[in-house]
Amino acid sequence: MKTTITFAIICFAFIVSAVGQEKYATKTGQIDFEASVPSFEEVKAANSNVSAVLDASTGKFAALALMKGFRFKVALMEEHFNENYIESSKYPRATFKGIIQDFDISEISGKSDYSIKGTFNMHGTDKEMDVPAVISVNGDTVMLTAQFVMQPEDFNIKIPSIVSNKIAEDVNVFVEFSLQKQ
Repeated sequence: MKTTITFAIICFAFIVSAVGQEKYATKTGQIDFEASVPSFEEVKAANSNVSAVLDASTGKFAALALMKGFRFKVALMEEHFNENYIESSKYPRATFKGIIQDFDISEISGKSDYSIKGTFNMHGTDKEMDVPAVISVNGDTVMLTAQFVMQPEDFNIKIPSIVSNKIAEDVNVFVEFSLQKQ
């Protein structure tokens, strides 16, 4: 009898915690970055297999990108990125966990500007960020786009002096998520 009551309480707690949560997710989010400088080869990559989840009832947002998922035009550049700079065998993923400020999905009409405050983790280093984002809703889909700048040194990523003049100090990052209601 005691086991039955305990099981019933656990089931009730699970159901109550799930009620009111509006989850949206994707496994095909897009992150592009560019760190090109004039007169040198383009330093640009894209990853179209980024996972993200949004709890629309709380505004909590999280994203995860596997570092080996970034594709460059030049294979050697991709190899250097993974082996020498990002060290993707040691630091295989980058994550962002945050909260969309003043988020209320029911009040979104058209494209709306928001701020996402959270922690970005890459190369074993955390950095608090405030990312401006544009969010729109179309039926069961939430579109989230953002653009921001980051610096490799903020994440203890060392750029060798021999190539430092060929890579921009500021890396432009573009993200796009089409999150589907779960």
